[in-house]
Amino acid sequence: MILNRISILNYKNLEQVELLFSPKLNCFFGQNGMGKTNLLDAVYYLSFCKSAGNPADSQNIMHGADFFMIQGYYEDSDGTPEEIYCGMKRRQKKQFKRNKKEYTRLSDHIGFIPLVMVSPADSELIAGGSDGRRRFMDVVISQYDKEYLNALIRYNKALNQRNVLLKSEHPVEEELFLVWEEMMAQSGEVVYRKREAFIREFIPIFQSFYSYISQDRERVGLSYESHAARGPLLETLRESRERDRIMGYSLRGIHKDELEMMLGDYPIKKEGSQGQNKTYLVALKLAQFDFLKRTAGTVPLLLLDDLFDKLDASRVEQIVKLVAGEGFGQIFITDTNRSHLDRILQKVGSDYRIFRVESGRVTETAGEEGGGE
Repeated sequence: MILNRISILNYKNLEQVELLFSPKLNCFFGQNGMGKTNLLDAVYYLSFCKSAGNPADSQNIMHGADFFMIQGYYEDSDGTPEEIYCGMKRRQKKQFKRNKKEYTRLSDHIGFIPLVMVSPADSELIAGGSDGRRRFMDVVISQYDKEYLNALIRYNKALNQRNVLLKSEHPVEEELFLVWEEMMAQSGEVVYRKREAFIREFIPIFQSFYSYISQDRERVGLSYESHAARGPLLETLRESRERDRIMGYSLRGIHKDELEMMLGDYPIKKEGSQGQNKTYLVALKLAQFDFLKRTAGTVPLLLLDDLFDKLDASRVEQIVKLVAGEGFGQIFITDTNRSHLDRILQKVGSDYRIFRVESGRVTETAGEEGGGE
């Protein structure tokens, strides 16, 4: 899938943007806070029906405006045009349309335009809580497996209902608990099996990318842990119910799954340097890209936001060689430093566009080599 053109109105600090893109490489440079990340986020929104950074849709409307609109004009691998529209007015529900037909369920759109984004916010995958690491698995698997996404939605609905019962100050009949626990167990086991299969296949891909970028300087690993691995999930939920009632929420289940990230024999959270952490995250996302390319049957869009920060020259060079290669499709990349982008342009060749971003305004510039901005 290729994004040929985007039209944006009042999205964050982007008041009015109309851009034509290269099918290969699109570079955006400018100082921090100018709107580079917001531009990538608009592209992300068209794939996932939400912002990568702010889940509260109304907060993505530009200050002083009453609505935002993002429209993307795509072309699939056989040349068929696709138009994706998203619009939202304050205090109203957002609209999401494909070829002018509105979706009844936003989940039906997930996976239609596969996309992988590498951004500074990814540091939370290592430093933050387990919810971010579960979301990483969810984002990948949901893009190629509708059964997984539906099971996850059912599980979360049942979990919320069970938590309501656990908080009740009045006696609750066991049958009510069983209704939601059985739904949690049934859908949770589907989620567990698919996460476990995904991680097993994902690990060697991830390790090969890390090895390439680091030039075999370190060894890394991933380990998936789940309450569902200990036996039938329904039994686990029943056994935990009394303790859960004391706490007022569900202590066990696949909503507590963990993805341990290792550097050598130790958690990277404790042992990794800034450069090792960044390499780990980039390798994770490139493996995600490679995995989606093979499972989704189409080449995902790749968004690289502030890619070179915290990486030494040798690792940057390895990443540049990778993304300039034949295995990647359309790429969107941002940097504060124009010279970083020029190095990539030298590798990729002639098929690119380069844009300056300044105070929410985006203008295409000539692709001449230049110094830092």
